[in-house]
Amino acid sequence: MSVSAAEHEPSRGASLLDPAFLQELAAMRRLLKPRSRSAAVGAHLGKRRGGHAEFAEHRAYVPGDDPRRVDWAAFARTGSPVVKVFRAEEDTCVRLVVDASASLGFGSPTKLLVAKKIAAGLAYVALAESERAEVACARERLSVTQGPTRGRAGLPRVLTALDALVADGGTKLAAVIDDAVGRFRRPGMLVLLSDFMDQGPWEAALGRAHAGGHEIALVQVLSREEASPDFDGDVALVDAETGETVELTFDEDTRSAYEARLFALYERLATIATKVRGSYARAVGDETIVRTISRVLTRTVERWEVSSS
Repeated sequence: MSVSAAEHEPSRGASLLDPAFLQELAAMRRLLKPRSRSAAVGAHLGKRRGGHAEFAEHRAYVPGDDPRRVDWAAFARTGSPVVKVFRAEEDTCVRLVVDASASLGFGSPTKLLVAKKIAAGLAYVALAESERAEVACARERLSVTQGPTRGRAGLPRVLTALDALVADGGTKLAAVIDDAVGRFRRPGMLVLLSDFMDQGPWEAALGRAHAGGHEIALVQVLSREEASPDFDGDVALVDAETGETVELTFDEDTRSAYEARLFALYERLATIATKVRGSYARAVGDETIVRTISRVLTRTVERWEVSSS
């Protein structure tokens, strides 16, 4: 259960990409090699054949071929008509779906701020590699806050969209994922940033996204207090999304039961990521942001540990 907190994020004008962070991201640019291509013309060679990319090979001319594709220079040399075959250049759209429900407002720094920084880092890497990036907000439904943009010139718009997200309301991850599959018809890289404390049937929804051709990246964002609670004695926990209060005595038995449930969630995420041939990375606080981005880019499936901080 996520709990509410009095801590707040820094001002909305705070930078999501400071110079030191950018330097670390620049070293990871070449790690972005998504499997899913969108079929839009971009900067990367794909498997689709067409006329909008680099030359791939010659083949013999057959009646019906477009005369404009005949390589007349080769014909003059060999006396045999051949046509040029190209591999189409395709790009990937990296869709950053950020859980902005009330539970993400917990922690210091808040989980939402950490999620924003991870999303900003992934967007920077994608745009620097001439891919596209898109930002969507996940609450009870999906809402796109910044449509697809390509190249470094689009980075300020992506950062503005991320910066504007605030933690509020509830979340239904299964509905959000299904919305994403319905809206994003062209396959791409679907990055879901959440604490994943929604008990709904989101595994099945992720399976549908995978079946639709999307490459899945699960990024779990937790506060230090959630990953390693230091409560002691009688406590009252308030669910940030429902307002429900749970009173309990936090002793060693309670701590063990809590850790068992948390580790079960870690394993649940790792298992579904493996099943959909995706990645799973976990960020605890803001110390693990760069490591988390690297694990997404290298398609790592993180296994559970007692603490990531």
